[in-house]
Amino acid sequence: MSPVPLTWLYVPGDRPEVVRKALRSGADVVIVDLEDAVAPDRKGYARAATAELLSDPVAADPMTVPVHVRVHGEDDVKALNGLPGLSGIRLPKITHAASVHHVAALAPGVPLYPLLESALAIEHAYSIAGAHHAVRGVALGEADLRADLGVRDDAGLDWPRSRVVIAARAAGLDPPVMSVFPDVRDLSGLRSSCAHGRDLGLLGRAAIHPRQLPVIERAFRPTAREVEAAEEVLEASRTGAGAQALPDGRFVDAAVVATAERTLSLARRRR
Repeated sequence: MSPVPLTWLYVPGDRPEVVRKALRSGADVVIVDLEDAVAPDRKGYARAATAELLSDPVAADPMTVPVHVRVHGEDDVKALNGLPGLSGIRLPKITHAASVHHVAALAPGVPLYPLLESALAIEHAYSIAGAHHAVRGVALGEADLRADLGVRDDAGLDWPRSRVVIAARAAGLDPPVMSVFPDVRDLSGLRSSCAHGRDLGLLGRAAIHPRQLPVIERAFRPTAREVEAAEEVLEASRTGAGAQALPDGRFVDAAVVATAERTLSLARRRR
């Protein structure tokens, strides 16, 4: 089983030399952006450069970093469909399940990752998450969502974040990945924000600079104490005695055991 991705690095599609550097950055997934990071007069070049990269057998090698592309429109989807180096398509500004079905028909077999960036998208979160078997994950686009909702800080995003966590779980998807933290110099703020997102049930985070990657990795990996506690729970569960209390007062039942197993699975990922 592949390790769960925790770090997702965005890079602009009109800078192929930066994309190739990103593939060596240590990110679990590289996201080539053909949308917001590319000026309108550069989008055609970005599409062509990305298609060339993903046609490269080296980029297509399954041992290299998975490459996703955040598309700008239907032309991007058509240009990328079938390329061997493409691991997924990220769909910005999705508001209805019908849009997911449309892209799935244009790029059959390609994993899709809708981005929810408006109040309407949040209202339709579950229908989008469960729209098609090609959907492998959903996430928020928080910059646009903040503007749409008129919220000033992270507190205003707690409910939408939780809503998407629940929708993903109900649809049988992995936990959503956090949106980018825009200040690449504020690593302390990034660390704190990741900790809060983890408390809400989010797992991993998108980044816009390689210096953010180690902070995100550490924030979402279990601590040594969490690993120790999980191992204690699993050891107690092996007695087959059903629900029971540990000497320190913690109660162990099936739900607690499942949480401990997830903790240890995350702790065993590479790095």
